[in-house]
Amino acid sequence: MVHEARLPPTETDERLAAYLAPSIVADDLPGLFPLLQHPALLAAFGALFHGSLAAAQIRLLVLREIGQRSAAPRWSRREIDTHFAYLDPAKLDTVIKRLADNELLLWDNEGRDYRVSTLGHGALAALSALMQFADGEDAGLGFLAAQLAGGAAAGRIAPDHLAQMLSRLAELEEDFAAAVRSGSELQLVSAQERWQSVFLWMEKGTAAIKTLTRDDLLDAAGWRLAQEIGQRQSRLMRMTGVFGRELAAMARQRVHLSQGGLSSTELAAWLKTRTPTTLAACADSAIAFVPEPLFVTPDVLLDVAEAELLREKVGSGGTALPAPEDVAETHDFAAPLPPQLPALVALLAGLAERTSVADAVVADGWREAAYRFSLLPLIGEATDDPTLADLAGLPLDIVAASDALQLVARHAVHLIEDLHLEPQHD
Repeated sequence: MVHEARLPPTETDERLAAYLAPSIVADDLPGLFPLLQHPALLAAFGALFHGSLAAAQIRLLVLREIGQRSAAPRWSRREIDTHFAYLDPAKLDTVIKRLADNELLLWDNEGRDYRVSTLGHGALAALSALMQFADGEDAGLGFLAAQLAGGAAAGRIAPDHLAQMLSRLAELEEDFAAAVRSGSELQLVSAQERWQSVFLWMEKGTAAIKTLTRDDLLDAAGWRLAQEIGQRQSRLMRMTGVFGRELAAMARQRVHLSQGGLSSTELAAWLKTRTPTTLAACADSAIAFVPEPLFVTPDVLLDVAEAELLREKVGSGGTALPAPEDVAETHDFAAPLPPQLPALVALLAGLAERTSVADAVVADGWREAAYRFSLLPLIGEATDDPTLADLAGLPLDIVAASDALQLVARHAVHLIEDLHLEPQHD
């Protein structure tokens, strides 16, 4: 935040306020308030995943390798350089610095070595659990059930996690009910197979809910969510009987195509195993014959004749396009961009080392500095505005050096947030 020389400093987060409607306070939003209580955790995940996919993969590689050496959890810088000799030294140094700046790695001045912080171990554990359940359409339910069981064993469970579990179960119930309503045997068989794949996770979720309710680990809101989860799971457990009953009814009504007992379902299953070329060859001799009507009722003849006569009458008029009209030329042009924007882009595009925000935005006066400072949150953000594309695409990170305000005392700017612009070396 830029302060005019005659104004007192403020701690308001202008970047967060820019996303909110006027007169809305961030602390008053129930959904945002829990996120505001854990800035270090969110900053750690931001440090891990900000930038390109390749950069995130390398950061996670380094953090995971350092955290997996249980026999000797402390690493000297020489050991890190030797172990990661397959990485570019300059980029490795950037990764280590980024992890250390965001407290994912801790540096011991006495031992002169690094170790993974508690925050880093938590981030790695959460990512490993999520990756383990990343495959399969219903693997997400397995992850939620595993987290629920772990929270029940530890005696701590968040209401948000119960709400997510309930939402996933509701989606499954809707999908299964849609398969029953479809009346399709193929969809019912597919839904039955899917139900069998999630049955194990529902059992684990049921056991976790029993533990939470038996040990009195839930508040009033948690109790209500747990009861709804139990009801949803009970209905899902009964779906196997619904599937069996519907499939049995379809078996009684199955259409047989020959005296040998071939059914339409078996034919559909066989067609699914054929290639497009084979199916096209089967249709070669079939599509050559077009059925011809042997008779037409009089009312149909009258309707068709009337439609044809009306179409011919309507279309008998002229079809020439009207002559073009003279259009006055416009003399309105888009307003030119403020000169501060291209000047800021040109200045930041040439940054090769870490630079204070004050050196980048303070120039020519307080209004110009405030305008430049207001443009900085757009760096790295996705935008459809072509005038801001160059600024948003700059490979820079905005890093907070400290919580204190930096003294400027030039060009009518007295104080400014102690931020730095750091080029991305990924």
